[in-house]
Amino acid sequence: MTLTRRNIGLLLAPLLALTMWWLTDGLEPQARKVATIMVFCLVFWMTEVIPLSMTAFLGVVMAILTGIANINTAFQNLGHPIILLFIGSFLLARSMTRHGLDKRIALFILSRKVFQKSLFSMFLGFSLVSYVLSMWVSNSVTVAMLLPLTIGVLQLIQDPASRKGPAPYFLLGIAYSASIGGISTIIGSPPNLIGVNYLAKEGISIDFLQWMIMTLPISLCIYALMLLYVRWCLKTFKFSSAGIQAYVEAQSREQHPVSKGELITMGVFVLAVVLWLSPGVFNLLGLEEAYTFMSTYFAESTVAILAALLLFLIPPGQENGGEGTLTASDLVRIDWDTILLFGGGMALGQLVVSSGLADIIGAGIIAFVDPAQLVLLVFVLVAGVVLLTEVSSNTAIAITFVPIIIGILNQLQLPELYPVLGVVIACSMAFMLPVATPPNAIVYGSRQVPIGTMVRTGLFLNLVSSVIITAWVIFYMSR
Repeated sequence: MTLTRRNIGLLLAPLLALTMWWLTDGLEPQARKVATIMVFCLVFWMTEVIPLSMTAFLGVVMAILTGIANINTAFQNLGHPIILLFIGSFLLARSMTRHGLDKRIALFILSRKVFQKSLFSMFLGFSLVSYVLSMWVSNSVTVAMLLPLTIGVLQLIQDPASRKGPAPYFLLGIAYSASIGGISTIIGSPPNLIGVNYLAKEGISIDFLQWMIMTLPISLCIYALMLLYVRWCLKTFKFSSAGIQAYVEAQSREQHPVSKGELITMGVFVLAVVLWLSPGVFNLLGLEEAYTFMSTYFAESTVAILAALLLFLIPPGQENGGEGTLTASDLVRIDWDTILLFGGGMALGQLVVSSGLADIIGAGIIAFVDPAQLVLLVFVLVAGVVLLTEVSSNTAIAITFVPIIIGILNQLQLPELYPVLGVVIACSMAFMLPVATPPNAIVYGSRQVPIGTMVRTGLFLNLVSSVIITAWVIFYMSR
């Protein structure tokens, strides 16, 4: 048998699961079964034996067959409101991509003279587009859209076959900016939604604006240090602005006039953002009745589905033959693997909590951790998750470890909100390897990013992000 990653997973998963069963003889039966299933699923996730979502469903089916879960409740998370938020936000992003609104926004920003003055200012333009768009659009879609634009500009700066020019840093920069920007909103990255849902189960509610207020400082700090690092790397390369300006102008001229589909998409997007932010604004202003009304009738999930429905209902003139801005064909083009992974994974995560396994792991860690060493504890949790997400899906890591970390915090009698926030953000800070995130894989696939450059740059950002996240978490907890 060929020793592929998939075959390694097929061999290791049952072996490690049986080892876990043997090692946990002293646990309660339910917790022991859940621990065994989670180890099996974690190996499948890390080696991608089958699609990630199907691994989550496999874990739930195993829980049903072993008597841990009830068939009537096991798959309830597939109807969770956050699933609707996923679907609605993915459809909104799909409409942007379909009608070219994302590319128009990118070209508009890159055509500004301020971004054409130097090599770094040009990089700043690309990274800023990636950073901002990824708050609202899938980071993989953002990077896939920017990649041809970036390579087109780079061809004017260096030989595409050369790896000694600025290309690796440009491409890594847009990938990293997408990952960093995605932590800034609840819908920016799947782990954000997972963290919000687990905190809600602990009685801690976070609205859209509150999330942005807490995470934007962290995101901006990591982004700023990434910019400083890339600026230092780019300072040795020569630059001529004339060719860049000509290329961007040519790309802008090829753009068709603004279509009705773009206008409708932008209008619906602005409406969704306003409705998402309104409860938080009313809460800050002390308007309790307005806050209660908006939270009740215009929750994030409701707004996302409403936005998607409007896109299906409103026709963009004759552009779609009288159909809506989105059509039935767009439904199959969104990331259903992530959606199903979330539903199945949340069911598994809930079993970790309900079986008592999270509390047992928490109690075990307490024996080796001094609660007084809060900074060290938070840093170890954050850095550990950053390293784990280098070799596995950030969504799978969040699903697996957030409930365990909540159990640790409960055992230590520490507040849950900020450490969980830090761990969830850490799930998106994977910069070292192509397999770590889709943006990394996309830019590595361009064949212009040496693996050594990615590892060195990624390692630096992994360490920086772990320190920054830890510092902010400790700051928030000390207020």
